[in-house]
Amino acid sequence: MTDTAVEAHEIEAIKQLKARYCRYLDTKDWEAWRTLFSDDFRSDTSQAGGKVIVGADDFVAFTRRSLRNNATVHQVHAPEITLTSATTADGIWALEDVVRLAPGLNLRGYGHYRETYQKRDGRWLITESTLTRLREDIFNVAFSLYLSDRIKRAAGRLAGRAVR
Repeated sequence: MTDTAVEAHEIEAIKQLKARYCRYLDTKDWEAWRTLFSDDFRSDTSQAGGKVIVGADDFVAFTRRSLRNNATVHQVHAPEITLTSATTADGIWALEDVVRLAPGLNLRGYGHYRETYQKRDGRWLITESTLTRLREDIFNVAFSLYLSDRIKRAAGRLAGRAVR
């Protein structure tokens, strides 16, 4: 294969990895989902209101607990994948996801995954992922509410006062 063909093959393998990421997450196939990450995987969702988790087992366990009663749909597209060596790559994916928060109450989010990948034992794995959000909407059949940063801060202050 030419260098261009090899590069295209590796980029396609990373696209397949991310497709499995979405499918296994949405079907709650936690055992298969775990195989997509390096043991030292690092997740950073702090910019999207979450936290940093180091270790694939801890990340999968946290996600499993967080989504145990929630139906989800993750769609990623417009990949920007750069091979940085024969065994490493960086990627950015546009994201749209829907999470069922409660009966009749859903969250639709838009943002990006920024990721790093490493090829180990002939397989591409996700080694790091940072999730950022551009927008979040809470919706149901009757209404849709855009959750701006200002609204999220105000809700956080109110929740903090209620807990005191």
